[in-house]
Amino acid sequence: MKERIHLAQGDLTEFLVDAIVNAANNSLLGGGGVDGAIHRQAGPELLTECRSLGGCETGDAKITKGYSLPALHVIHAVGPVYRGGHSGEAQKLASCYKRCFEVAAQNGLKSLAFPSISTGAYGYPINEACEIALRTSLAQLKRFPQIERTIFVTFSGRDLLIYAKQLAEL
Repeated sequence: MKERIHLAQGDLTEFLVDAIVNAANNSLLGGGGVDGAIHRQAGPELLTECRSLGGCETGDAKITKGYSLPALHVIHAVGPVYRGGHSGEAQKLASCYKRCFEVAAQNGLKSLAFPSISTGAYGYPINEACEIALRTSLAQLKRFPQIERTIFVTFSGRDLLIYAKQLAEL
């Protein structure tokens, strides 16, 4: 399964994949960080489609078209706000990744690019979030052999090193 996971540092909005994953908020109407960058790059049609979805629960994911993005689709995943790790955050974060793979498989997608969900403004510690992301993704890749390529795109070199180290240890 590891051969289907790739790591990169860069701008998630520039990746040519079937879907990029948006670290969205519950409204799905845009925000800061990755969410804002995706909405800006995709154009106003993304916001129009997101308004029709009625929001999204924490731990869940919904799909839209990619519009002006190189990616064909955006899977909007709502991660948990970190509150010390004792409020079900790990389960909700794992559910985000699981739901992204399920949505991708339901829509016949073969390649995904993920940001580090919940580690920005939502405050999830990168080491813990990375382990959850990688472990969950490996399990989902076993479940969905049709998904051929998964890329974890980090903003910083420091985060890329954390992903590389954790992937090597799994």
